[in-house]
Amino acid sequence: MSRKIRIRKGADIRLKGRPTKTVETAAPTATYAVQPPNYHGIVPKLEVKEGAAVEAGSPLFHSKETPAMKFLSPISGTVKAIVRGEKRRILAVVVESDGGNKAVALGKINVTEASADEIRGAMLSHGMFPFVEQRPFADVANPMDSPRSIHVSGFDSAPLAPDMEIVLRDRMEAFQAGIHALSALVHGDSIHLGARPEQSMFSGLEKVAITTFEGPHPAGNVGVQIHHTLPVNKGEVVWTMHAEDVANLGETLTTGVYTTKRTVSAAGSEHPSPKYFQTNLGCELTALTAGHQGDATRFISGNPLTGTHAAADGYLGGLDHQLTLLPEGNEPKFLLTSGWLSPGLDKFSLSKSYPTWLMPKSKEFVMDTNTGGEERAFVVTGQYEPVFPFDIYPVQLIKSILANDIDAMEKLGIYEVAPEDFALCEYACTSKIAVQDIVRDGLDNLKKELG
Repeated sequence: MSRKIRIRKGADIRLKGRPTKTVETAAPTATYAVQPPNYHGIVPKLEVKEGAAVEAGSPLFHSKETPAMKFLSPISGTVKAIVRGEKRRILAVVVESDGGNKAVALGKINVTEASADEIRGAMLSHGMFPFVEQRPFADVANPMDSPRSIHVSGFDSAPLAPDMEIVLRDRMEAFQAGIHALSALVHGDSIHLGARPEQSMFSGLEKVAITTFEGPHPAGNVGVQIHHTLPVNKGEVVWTMHAEDVANLGETLTTGVYTTKRTVSAAGSEHPSPKYFQTNLGCELTALTAGHQGDATRFISGNPLTGTHAAADGYLGGLDHQLTLLPEGNEPKFLLTSGWLSPGLDKFSLSKSYPTWLMPKSKEFVMDTNTGGEERAFVVTGQYEPVFPFDIYPVQLIKSILANDIDAMEKLGIYEVAPEDFALCEYACTSKIAVQDIVRDGLDNLKKELG
């Protein structure tokens, strides 16, 4: 019998542009990109040069710190470009597809009988370990660690996020195989799955403890689920993985073919035809936008709260399962008609400043990326706590990070959080503080201090 938890703090941002429930196979793109910055904490070391021929599953680069951790090509073709940024930092390895779908035979694994060392070694060599995140620090997991538990969120509550019922449709066998593989890495019933009460698709799964969650976003964040089931203490290591990547893990290990499927929610008010697309990791965004190239549109790889600003001709992020198109919001707004003194009949607000809070919950809104002002003095306003469902003082934690007070950060619960857990705080903040960036810097600094 699963445990039920009600999340009372948070908010559902009702954006217009929800995708239809149909899934369309995206057209193959000319190029695909594997982008090292998507995998936080990784310093890449190249294994290919421009012009090299590769197959799906061929190594493109590995982690400098853990050479056994391979990052593989999602398709077969030729390495077209190695894109570098400042100080020759590798930003992307771009592979031009040959349309042949040739794949490296990686070796099959019996996930129900393999040992922990066999599973760990296969995940490293088969390119699946980069999709495992650890808490604390919210970066790519260290394969040398022994996790206390592994957590998977079976639903995503972010605005316009993909429905996991659609994402995992016809893939539950692969998902179960992935669960079996992960269970070899921990002891006992240490695989935890968070689900909505109505998600019957997860009933009957083996080797997993299911907890059902009710309530608004961020109930779907794996960090929230960990906090309300088994909070992370100092010295403990917890691993997490996206549900679709668990299915990819199971399919990769059981077939011996590198699997990088992505069922992407292509959504947003500016998308001409919001829908789900079946594609591969690192595809060109043009395959997901139905040809939309508007200059006044913000292309976000990921969800509107935590995603990355991408170019219209850019690539889907390696850990992203969503593409969101929103109005850019770079036009000035007249104070009385569309500014903060306007009636606000078409404005969504977390407070009751506008009468839209009286409208039905089914009402959806078109929102642009305008922040409504610049950064201001960081004062205690009480806006963070109603949308932050942790037993943690968010403002005090942020200020301890700004002061680089390690002791205070530890006492205030930094080991439990990731930047995404503060996304709603950043949205609600009238001081316009980049809260997620501050948390990211705090986690990075703490990791350096601890060696």
